[in-house]
Amino acid sequence: MAVKLLVLDMNAEQYRDSLSRKFPDVEIHAVHHAPEADKVISEVDVIVGLGHHLPKEMLAAARSLRWVQALTTGTETLTAPGVLRPEVILTSTRGIHGPQMTELAFLNMIALARDFRRMQRNQAQAIWEQRGQPILEGKTIVIVGLGLLAEHLAERCKMFGMTTVGISDGRTKGPFLDDVLPRKRLVEAAGRADFLVLLVPYSPATHNLINRDVIAAMKPTAFLINLARGGVLDQDALIEHLQAGKIAGAGLDVFPTQPLPKDNPLWTMPNVIITPNIGGRSDRFVEQTLTVLEPNLAAYKEGRLKDLRNIIAH
Repeated sequence: MAVKLLVLDMNAEQYRDSLSRKFPDVEIHAVHHAPEADKVISEVDVIVGLGHHLPKEMLAAARSLRWVQALTTGTETLTAPGVLRPEVILTSTRGIHGPQMTELAFLNMIALARDFRRMQRNQAQAIWEQRGQPILEGKTIVIVGLGLLAEHLAERCKMFGMTTVGISDGRTKGPFLDDVLPRKRLVEAAGRADFLVLLVPYSPATHNLINRDVIAAMKPTAFLINLARGGVLDQDALIEHLQAGKIAGAGLDVFPTQPLPKDNPLWTMPNVIITPNIGGRSDRFVEQTLTVLEPNLAAYKEGRLKDLRNIIAH
């Protein structure tokens, strides 16, 4: 099958070069920004890129499009009504983000618990302050959402001697989890958490899942970490509880509006760590995503569409 493939990504040339070596007969166009694809968009039958970076207008102009390979786990911007034609196959790179997401979760847990920002302020002022340092051993992590990312994180948490609790309506047990509770018991679980970590996909059912009641149930010594999507957390309620000192702090990688507006009070809170939606990225990201993209492209070329990994219904 003749294939014309468009890669839209900051690392587009790396994808093109790697794929060209294994698939020399595939016509590959590499661009960094959507307008750069205007001349070829009507001809390509495959588009590869981060789901939230693929504009609806570009996808609509891709009249020959048969398959979209998202370089993300989340695909909510692509499954929204009217974005993709029904006949277009959508796949994700689910399963490759475990290492970087787990490390970001640990960065937040350790930095928040030990108040690393305070250490940085002390260093800037040459202040020598010794304090007792909290450890993760014996702490309880409540993970909202029990996919592959949660399993990867829970396994590492057990190595640190933590108690692991999962929240899911689809599962009653899981590897490396001491307990699994349904969403209807989320408020109860939040009250047990030293760290409430969000890894749940965004959908209408999870919009503001972490609401005022859930946050109010958290201990004043507990931390909230959102590595999922901004829409799963009631950000206004979080800000109110942080300002009132009702929870100890937060680590936030995602927000309802991105970039986070400069006048948002979260920027200046001393007990908040902000990262710019980098949880899924790594210095090996291209290599990681190729483990899904390459076998999928081989299956697509050979017409084995049912063998495509991580097919997403839309």
